[in-house]
Amino acid sequence: MPEDPDLVAPTVDVRSASEGTGSPSAQAAPTLGVEEEFVLADGRTRMAVRKASGVLVATRSRVGADHVAAEMAQAQVENVGAVCSTAEELHRETTRLRCAAASAARSQDCLLVASGSPVLGNPGPLPILDQPRYHRIARRFKQLVEDQCVNACHVHVGVPDPDEAVRAVGHLRPWMPLLLALSANSPFCNGVDTGYASWRSMVWDRWPCAGPPPLLQSAAQYETLVDQLVSSGAVLDPAMLYWQVRPSRHVPTVEVRIADVLPQAADTVAYALVVRGLVADALTRVRDGAPAPDVPDMLLRAACWRAARYGVDDTLAGTHRDGCPTLPAFELVDDLWARVEPHLKRFGDASAVSNWFDRIRRSGNGATRQRRVAEQNAGRLEAVVDDLAAPTA
Repeated sequence: MPEDPDLVAPTVDVRSASEGTGSPSAQAAPTLGVEEEFVLADGRTRMAVRKASGVLVATRSRVGADHVAAEMAQAQVENVGAVCSTAEELHRETTRLRCAAASAARSQDCLLVASGSPVLGNPGPLPILDQPRYHRIARRFKQLVEDQCVNACHVHVGVPDPDEAVRAVGHLRPWMPLLLALSANSPFCNGVDTGYASWRSMVWDRWPCAGPPPLLQSAAQYETLVDQLVSSGAVLDPAMLYWQVRPSRHVPTVEVRIADVLPQAADTVAYALVVRGLVADALTRVRDGAPAPDVPDMLLRAACWRAARYGVDDTLAGTHRDGCPTLPAFELVDDLWARVEPHLKRFGDASAVSNWFDRIRRSGNGATRQRRVAEQNAGRLEAVVDDLAAPTA
């Protein structure tokens, strides 16, 4: 198809994004790590295909076992990036893993597709991944394991102190709806336009411990709640606290889990830099003794539903503002920019994020892109799959 300027991969200006990384302020930037989930599509039909086992073996031969993982559905793989400090490092790592996994997928006659949901085909009913934990999940949660071939982007930001991590989450909670709207990239599922910008988030929120985290004040309070939730049977183990943002239990980070997998590596990098800016701002507020906004869980859930439904194409709830007013999406993006800009400048990340925000204003988010490709191709969703297929080089 003819190249559309709005569909060309956005570039991260890594020179300006890593500008000043030798200065003390830039060295103080929190570390970053990104995990990206992908759906596998058949190289001929473009339907979701259960070839994860072969793709995992082929990817591990390229990048090592630590950097690619299986997911519950056998039509999914997950890239696990190394810890990075700068935008340049993160861009290089994200691109390296995407290309390696895409090459491995091609060797198995399939495509690595960066969509929050399978555009074509339904890989369920599973067989789920043949591991004891996943079989326990299937036995306990029954029908909830259906349609779980949905793909997210998780961003880890280094926060070594557990109490600070818990309190920082309180300051991050109100921003989750807007982050979802910006990253929404799953309008199609099983050949149907769902009417949502992020259908993935609708599927994922069915789990009993998905959604916004509670407002907590200490690591001890967090651990007590985790123990109670496990005892309740609503989660199998602590890893099943599928909150939109949470303190990580296996690495010293705050983990933001709200986003769909983004279309291209440069989108992922810019989004991760926004998350780091928000975490840095939250830590500043924690250390200044500022209380986190006590936004009710139900308001956050309602705001996330609206973000999932409309993305950036309508008004959204400003849950970070007093009274949670409903405002045009890009007025709230301006609020987000004002919040993170001082930290982005300090870390040398401002140009990359500013360019990404400008591109979304001009061309929309991933969901907008998917629908535009479908429209330009007379509704052929195979073209959408091809547009989202990660490059091999």
